[in-house]
Amino acid sequence: MTRLQIKTVTQTQKKIDQLYEGLEHAIAANHNVCPVDLAPAYLRLCQIESCGKCTPCRVGVTKMIELFEKVLTNSGTLQDLQLIKRTARVVADTADCAIGFEAANMVLKDVDAFKEDFKRHLSDFTCTAKFLSVPCVAECPANVDIPGYIALIGDGRYNDALRVIRKDNPFPSACALICEHPCEFHCRRQLVDSAVNIRGLKRAAVDNAAIELAQNPLAPADPQAKAEPTGKSVAVIGGGPSGLSAAYYLSLMGHKVTVFERRPLLGGMLRYGIPRYRLPNGYLDADINVILAAGVEVKLGVEIGHDVGIAQIAADYDATYISIGAHHDKKLNIDGEDAQGVISAVKLLGDRVNTNDYDGGNSWIPPDVKGKDVVIVGGGNVAMDATRTCVRLGAKTVKCVYRRRIEDMTAAADEIEGAIAEGADVLPLLAPVRIDTHADGKVSALIVQPQIVGAYDANNRPRPVNADKPEVRVKADVVVVAIGQAVNTSHFEEFGIPAKWGNLVAGGSGEVEGFDGIFAGGDCVTGPATAIRSIGAGKVAAANIDEYLGFRHFVKVDVEIPKATHSYKGASGRINLLERDAVERRNDFDLMEISLTQQEIQSESARCLRCDHNGLGALKGGRITQW
Repeated sequence: MTRLQIKTVTQTQKKIDQLYEGLEHAIAANHNVCPVDLAPAYLRLCQIESCGKCTPCRVGVTKMIELFEKVLTNSGTLQDLQLIKRTARVVADTADCAIGFEAANMVLKDVDAFKEDFKRHLSDFTCTAKFLSVPCVAECPANVDIPGYIALIGDGRYNDALRVIRKDNPFPSACALICEHPCEFHCRRQLVDSAVNIRGLKRAAVDNAAIELAQNPLAPADPQAKAEPTGKSVAVIGGGPSGLSAAYYLSLMGHKVTVFERRPLLGGMLRYGIPRYRLPNGYLDADINVILAAGVEVKLGVEIGHDVGIAQIAADYDATYISIGAHHDKKLNIDGEDAQGVISAVKLLGDRVNTNDYDGGNSWIPPDVKGKDVVIVGGGNVAMDATRTCVRLGAKTVKCVYRRRIEDMTAAADEIEGAIAEGADVLPLLAPVRIDTHADGKVSALIVQPQIVGAYDANNRPRPVNADKPEVRVKADVVVVAIGQAVNTSHFEEFGIPAKWGNLVAGGSGEVEGFDGIFAGGDCVTGPATAIRSIGAGKVAAANIDEYLGFRHFVKVDVEIPKATHSYKGASGRINLLERDAVERRNDFDLMEISLTQQEIQSESARCLRCDHNGLGALKGGRITQW
């Protein structure tokens, strides 16, 4: 006989230990988990392990779970939060074993550590931005309920999908065509194969909503009813995506909103900076009409600082939102830049091309580039828009010159590929030196210096430096400068509003420090950015202006989201939007992208993993139902 025996760990025990270790790592790694949701999830694990002998553990843990459920279902109060803490202290002090008192101690630590997040759930019925648990929603600057509207699209409820989108973004039609879809960058579908084509599905909703509405005239088209009038007035300076977004939500909240726009039409850079082959006026007008239907008043052709001053507006209105955008061009600062034939991309796309009907019936005349050699300087999406626009205007040759490599261009890859397919040349690693002219002062060539890439810069791109090569002469009749846009802040700075690096300065809430009731946002604060970021800034400003005016209105939409299915989500190829043939589309300004078919809609929408129900979204913090 043996008195003692060496203890061995069985394979079963190893697996159990690995399971618990994995759970610990998962909780530690997923810092985006809502702490209010994590607590009851942990309590349920403890409840399963409880023997049920002692009352504190048996009753107390169950009571805490019930109270957490109230907080998570928008029915909790501060008294419930205090009761959670009192219950946890009792359980921690009186439970018979570690299962009970460790669970209670965890709750106490959670409530103390994330006090502001608990209060946010009680006041705004949502997580803080830090704890958004659905990656695509968290990456969207406007926090649109993406899994929700994809589920509705898959169910054929296109108008309901648009209503869900408009809860957070009043420009579903425009964004369906031009959004850079940051939501796709962290789509969890990439764990299986590739990201869901979110923008393509949004386009499908926009294109099919009108058909659905025609078949069912009783289908609701508006996102929600307006709140009762508050008697408060808000001025919005700038009728672009940020200003109109703020105006829309503030109007829904019951405030009287007036938009001041210096141009003859609303839309900002969406209308005056994006070519029609990407965003036809009809799509943009559809969004603007919904915004105006909310009761927004508009004053067109009013330039701030010329027709009326910011001081007068601030005095006449209870609050003011400045969203003037970035409509001025940046200079190359090289010799010859003032030569005849040098124009900015802002002028090319805004003042000429995008407002012309191309049928002779409009007084606007596009720049004369037909049969000419055109050189575009720049590497962003605006440069690609200018490049592809000049191709369509009949230029003899179109070359896009950029000082970095093609892979370092900030333009979307499909925009670059599309420009090349349409016949444009992209010439990388060439830095502009000067512009040569003929004797009559007209452009003759762009002189460039070849570059070589070196060390990486702060943006993690290799910095170009002059190569040991001679200058190169690029023949040109027209040079289009597309190196960025600037903000005209002069009038606002005279009023005292601070500016830094050419942009107005405002806090994360949009409020301008030192100026009671004045807010600012969009491109005039951040510099040129994407439309969805401007829309997100307008949404933030609306919420905080409403708060400043002494209210707390909530924007929500009464749409039931289809339940997630348990069907197998195996690997399945992503369906991309197709474009018309390059030889066809290069000759007109008709919309170049082709919408998804019904078969493609069903296939692509089914690829969504429904992260609002699975993964971290299984917690109740996964869906933001109102803001």
